[in-house]
Amino acid sequence: MIKMDKEIILESRKGYSFEEEGVFNPACIEKDGIVHMFYRAVGKENYSTVGYCQLKNNKVIYRSDKPIMVPEYNYEKQGIEDPRITYLDGKYYIFYTAFDGKNALVAYATSNDLKTFVKKGLITPQISYDEAEDIFRESGLIDRYTFFEKLFRLKKGDNIYLWEKDAMLFPKKIDGRYAIIHRILPGIQIFYFDDFDQLTQDYWRNYLKNLNGYIILDPKYDFENAYIGGGSVPIEVPEGWLMIYHSVEENIKEEKIYRAGVALLDKENPQKVIGRLPYPLFSPEKSWEKHGVVNNVVFPTATIIRGEMLDIYYGAADKKIAVKSVNIKDLIKRLKKDGKKHN
Repeated sequence: MIKMDKEIILESRKGYSFEEEGVFNPACIEKDGIVHMFYRAVGKENYSTVGYCQLKNNKVIYRSDKPIMVPEYNYEKQGIEDPRITYLDGKYYIFYTAFDGKNALVAYATSNDLKTFVKKGLITPQISYDEAEDIFRESGLIDRYTFFEKLFRLKKGDNIYLWEKDAMLFPKKIDGRYAIIHRILPGIQIFYFDDFDQLTQDYWRNYLKNLNGYIILDPKYDFENAYIGGGSVPIEVPEGWLMIYHSVEENIKEEKIYRAGVALLDKENPQKVIGRLPYPLFSPEKSWEKHGVVNNVVFPTATIIRGEMLDIYYGAADKKIAVKSVNIKDLIKRLKKDGKKHN
């Protein structure tokens, strides 16, 4: 097993209604030796905003008394969830799940200074599962993709949009194009484009017809038998792109266990998987990971390189924010040894 240290970084505060139900699933980026953390803050009735704090040596040195981003539009009226942040070409991009109480879609905002963010709107398809069913049938997708189409229509009706979450921008362009990881259940996919204006409904209909050609990872092992999704923004290492992702196992009692997985992707072609661990990188073990708003959850969403160590920030049981640290060289070595032979 890979040796990992762990500690709680952030908990909700009494007297601050915007985060009284929990803080978790943060985005992190480092600037001038300070880690800027943008976290999901949940108030009553599962209403989410984005809180903000600063860390030095994984200790909080500043924390805002109010959210830095709040819902403003109908498509996000029930909450802004699970942000991820990327710095690219002199600009900061935050991608987040916009939840209107029924549909989960991906939106983004940009900033030049990490203080003021300008919302740019939705980018993922506003296409119903009813329509997606026909597209999936044409694309030749395997049964587990059409299973989720049937499941969402059964639970939420024919007019529910494709459930989109866990989107993040690569910190470098791939072959001169923007590249974004996202998730259409149950796998992890990628899409490329030259300009955000290209992401029209026609773009997405054509993309979905060819979705088989954009899958990076699908569920493969027992610990991810339900589905998987993106975790942190991909990390560039000499060997390729290191991708921390989350996995969900559903046991015979229909209980879900969220864990962290890891894969190594080719630097020039991220759809080429160099290695992937056939076991979790880490799992719920501590009491505060096993018991919370949602039990048995470790949900990685951010990383910071600190010397030879990789700090992985994650939500614990949808209640707290914690960090685990792993030696990058040890992790790459393990991926090459255990991951390559199972790839």
